[in-house]
Amino acid sequence: MGPVKAIDGRLLRTHFSRHAGDYDRFAQVQKRVISRLVARLTDHAPPPGLVLDVGTGTGALVAELGGPRPGRTFVLTDIAHGMTHAASLRLPGTLACDGDARELPFLNNSFAAVISSNVYQWIDDLPAAFVEVARILRPGGRFAVALFGESTLFELRDAHRQAVSDCGSDHPSHVQSFPSAAEVAAALAGARLVCRDFISFPEVDWHPDVPALLRQLKQIGASNAAADRPKGLAPRRVMQRMLELYEARHRQPQGMPATYEVICAIAEKTC
Repeated sequence: MGPVKAIDGRLLRTHFSRHAGDYDRFAQVQKRVISRLVARLTDHAPPPGLVLDVGTGTGALVAELGGPRPGRTFVLTDIAHGMTHAASLRLPGTLACDGDARELPFLNNSFAAVISSNVYQWIDDLPAAFVEVARILRPGGRFAVALFGESTLFELRDAHRQAVSDCGSDHPSHVQSFPSAAEVAAALAGARLVCRDFISFPEVDWHPDVPALLRQLKQIGASNAAADRPKGLAPRRVMQRMLELYEARHRQPQGMPATYEVICAIAEKTC
């Protein structure tokens, strides 16, 4: 798969702000990813000091880490104001401001750690974004990140691609493309962040049918935010064929699977 397409930051901000109130009810996979990242931090605890949560959403990652405590202050930032506001209300004692992961509004060498979950798959230029992380980390600081990789929602992507071919349509996919594990590792290395822990694994979510999956994606704001995303809905015949293919290929006794490739990394700024 090629590089992630350029992201429309305005659209991304609108999607997630609009769904801040629904996010926690529907983001079940994202919650499990947070738990997996926190578990990996057990052996790689960040040093005391300021900790920045990039793309905080509703603050679930900081909440699972236990929130503010003596010697550790959390700063919450999100591109979507609705998310930043929800997180700050949930986590009294934290600091909060809106901010874009592509251009973090903080001074050099400011943070003991940067943490982030379910965010960096939306960044079209990972190398530049990770350089931003390195810039604001102090020497010895840690970067703990979890994001979705290129195999995410492969069932949906493959069914749509085949449906487009079967129907003779030229309507492109609405499914966002994400980076590969190799691209993530290379971006960390390019930012001179030394990996202490790196893993990629599947996380499967189950739904009664494909429309339920599509509704869930919409409810958490996870719509295609590529700058060159297709305009309008896919033709009805393509959508119907996609549903048929997904059902025929992937139906299991427990329902319809939606597979997410999760990439977790913990890296250190060594100098």
